[in-house]
Amino acid sequence: MLMRTDPFRELDRLAQQALGTASRPAAMPIDAYRRGDEFLVELDLPGVDAESIDLTVERNVLTVHAQRRRTADDGDIELLVGERPQGTFSRQLFLGDTLDTANIAADYTDGVLTLRLPVAERAKPRRVPISRPRSDKAIDTSADRSADATSGDRELAGASAGTG
Repeated sequence: MLMRTDPFRELDRLAQQALGTASRPAAMPIDAYRRGDEFLVELDLPGVDAESIDLTVERNVLTVHAQRRRTADDGDIELLVGERPQGTFSRQLFLGDTLDTANIAADYTDGVLTLRLPVAERAKPRRVPISRPRSDKAIDTSADRSADATSGDRELAGASAGTG
């Protein structure tokens, strides 16, 4: 049996899988950048209570979970328009080995979760000293003089023995 397909319905289904829906968002938008010896990650979480944010680090994976609930959870409400995403948000960031995961700091202000990830000391650029061979070697002339003096004494002794 042949089924008729609606290309717009299929496109809508694929978009919902990739981007999520208003009731079940797929991801939280982020900005990430480096400033000096730290990386900053800003995640948009408007309307999320700070107590519902869970931030964990395991090995090199940083996971952010957050939950946004409707403010009016009364049973006798009829929702007329529901465009604001509700539910659980989750995002995983894979961190490099050059970050100090033990000293990550987080701040939640005005609906933006800001993470500060410091660069590990071992990963910071450092100056490497260059050793140079010493070119100003002192020449020990006393050993040469004593060798010359000994051979000269022998020559003098042989010359005086042969003449006499």
